Amino acid sequence: MKSILCSAALLAALVPGVAIAAPEAVSAQDVAWDIVSGLTTEVGQRLAGSEAEERARAWGAEKLKTLGFRNVAVEPFIMRGYVRGTDTARIVSPAPQSLAVTALGYSGTTPAKGIEGELVYFASLDALKAAPAGSLAGKIAFVDHAMRAAQDGAGYGPYGNVRRQGPSIAASKGAIGAIIRSAGTDSHRNPHTGVTTWAKGVAPIPAGAVSLPDAQQIARLVSLGKPIRIALTLTGRTTDNLPSGNVIGELPGRDPSLPPILVGCHLDSWDLGTGAIDDAAGCAIITAAALRAQQGDQTLRTIRVLWAGSEEVGGFGGEAYAKAHGGEPHALAMESDFGADRVWRVQSKLAPANKALGDRIVAALNPLGIVFGAGEADGGTDVGFIIEKQKLAVIDLNQDGTRYFDLHHTPDDTLDKVDPVALAQNVDAWAVVLGIVANEPGRIEPTG
Repeated sequence: MKSILCSAALLAALVPGVAIAAPEAVSAQDVAWDIVSGLTTEVGQRLAGSEAEERARAWGAEKLKTLGFRNVAVEPFIMRGYVRGTDTARIVSPAPQSLAVTALGYSGTTPAKGIEGELVYFASLDALKAAPAGSLAGKIAFVDHAMRAAQDGAGYGPYGNVRRQGPSIAASKGAIGAIIRSAGTDSHRNPHTGVTTWAKGVAPIPAGAVSLPDAQQIARLVSLGKPIRIALTLTGRTTDNLPSGNVIGELPGRDPSLPPILVGCHLDSWDLGTGAIDDAAGCAIITAAALRAQQGDQTLRTIRVLWAGSEEVGGFGGEAYAKAHGGEPHALAMESDFGADRVWRVQSKLAPANKALGDRIVAALNPLGIVFGAGEADGGTDVGFIIEKQKLAVIDLNQDGTRYFDLHHTPDDTLDKVDPVALAQNVDAWAVVLGIVANEPGRIEPTG
């Protein structure tokens, strides 16, 4: 409690006009820290489809009930996932040395003894695309890139395609394996995992990511002009019919005839770290903010929280939610899944008729140092399916992503990377928005 009070005092000092939170409001900040700490400590890493993800669902359902949420339910579904095995890589020649590597989700599987081949270097995904058909037969492709840190995380789209598309393109040109420079912006010897996808008709090959320092090492070896041979062992397997599920809970509104506000996060994580920023923090933020929005008085509309399962391996939780609840009306959807650093921008997808609502949101967030962004909100994977199905209005609270891809999908995604002050600012921002939209009596509609 003392640390949170200090956080509130710091916020008040930095942002004129913002008062120190009252003790009742401060408790919501404690809820946020309790969730992110508890989920990462009492459960730990939560790979989609694993026994740990199952424990996380039970933990989440019990937590929501304890916090006073109603209609708490675990909604199971079956999905295709990836079960990790042994991940190793090493340069065989001209300078034998080990590499820090991780398999990508849905990687092909090597024999237990691994594979070995000549490494072919590509400076970019476009360079790989330009390679002649059949030119990689019997070889292992390495794809480099130049992702840089950005506040809005914009580099993840194009440079993330190296991970998402690169191995499939290499396989289509005859490669027996593919290695990429991790989609990240750090300088630590931590590889970044994440899924890769396979084009129709392309058989999966072993596909891994090396840490950024190791990628730079490979590039330096290539510059020496000598042939490079590399050995790769990735024994994990894509597995069908794995159990997963969503956890939902509600804070009922005064008027049950009005469609609810949906706020989402994802419960699963990759297995290298403990999923603190991706996405225990998101579940902590939306849950604590929902409680804050109803402190003192019940909101007009119901606020429903969705802790989605199996987001990391394909957004299966969001898809399952849309199938299960697509026949129920929703008013607006929001998601928190970009870490725990401070919110700096708000974007919306609201009809012209709701301009006054959007203006009220922006005005209420300005004292927290949050600015309006002209781009259109999209929500995110966990709520994206229901947004598309029902053409919902959306509000995005954009977090500072400058350091997000230093930690994303790495062993460094742990609780100590969560700043309590920034986490509290997220809860403040979300509570402000939920307090407005969940008390809006009129229709809330999207643009278009």
